Amino acid sequence: MDTDTDTTTDTGSWHLTHDLDDFLTRAGAFLRSRPALHTVPLTVTENLRTRGRSVYGQGAPEFGVLERGGEVRASFFRTPPHWLNVTALTPEEADALAARLAALGRSLPGVNAESGTATAFAAAWQRHTGAAAALRQRQRLYRLGTLSEPGPVPPGRPRVAVESDRERLRRWHDEFGEAVGGGTVRDSAEWVQARIDSGSITFWETPDGTPVAMAGTSPRVAGQVRVTTVYTPARFRGRGYAGAATAEVSRAALAAGADEVLLFTDLANPTSNGLYQRIGYRPVADFEVYDFTRGSAGRDSE
Repeated sequence: MDTDTDTTTDTGSWHLTHDLDDFLTRAGAFLRSRPALHTVPLTVTENLRTRGRSVYGQGAPEFGVLERGGEVRASFFRTPPHWLNVTALTPEEADALAARLAALGRSLPGVNAESGTATAFAAAWQRHTGAAAALRQRQRLYRLGTLSEPGPVPPGRPRVAVESDRERLRRWHDEFGEAVGGGTVRDSAEWVQARIDSGSITFWETPDGTPVAMAGTSPRVAGQVRVTTVYTPARFRGRGYAGAATAEVSRAALAAGADEVLLFTDLANPTSNGLYQRIGYRPVADFEVYDFTRGSAGRDSE
C-alpha cells in the first residue's frame, strides 16, 4: 500500500494515502454522515472504485483523513492534475494541512471547498509556499425540495442518450467545459462511455427528434444523487429546454429511490440559479474555487 507516514499536530493526525480502499475504510462513514455536503468526494470515490483512476486524470489520486480523539474530523482527495477538494476545516486545520502538503513538496493547481474552508486554505497555501491565489468561481449547492415545473413545458420529450449519440455527447461535453470555464475534470471519451453505459444523460428533444438540451446525474451514493452537466447549445437557449431536462432527471432520480437530489450552480449566473429555484431546489451551502499560480519559492503549481 502506497501510504505516507501519519503526521500529528495540535489539530489532529493527518493520514495521507494513495490507496482508495484504505481511504474509504477510514473516511467512508464520515463522508456518508453528511451526504449533501460531501456529495463530490462520495461521487468521485465511487467513480474511482467502479471505473478506475483513469476516470479523472493520469496521476495517482491522493487522499487524506484528519483524525482527532479517535474520530474523523475531515478529509480531502485530489485527482491530478485537478484541484484539491477538502471537506470543512477550521482555519487552524487548514493551516496544518497546507503546511503538511507544502513540506512534502506537493504542487496544487488550486482548492475547491466550502467558502470559509477554501478561503482559509488559500491563505495558508500562500503563507507556506509563496503561491498566489485567485478566486476562480463561487458556487452554491442546492438540494431539491418539492419538485415543480419551471414554467410551461416546451414541446418535445425526454430521451436517454444511447450509443448513436456518442459524437453529440462528446461535442456537447467539450462545449459545456468551455462554457463553465477552464474545462471539466474528466476526459471526454471516458465521460461519454460512462454515461452511455449507465444511461445517466437525458436529452430534451423537439417533436421532430432534435436534441436541444441535456442533463445528467451522478451515481447514487449514500442516498444522494447530483444533477450534473446541464447544457443547452447557444442556438437553443431561452426556450425552457434546460429546465425541462433538469426537471426530468430530478424526477427520475426521486423515482429511482434517491433520498436527496442535489446540484451546484455558478453564483455568477443568475439565470441558472433562478431556474433551479423555480424547479424546487433550495440553497444548502456556498463553495469557492481558488487557482494557485507559481510561488516566489519557485514551486510550479500549474
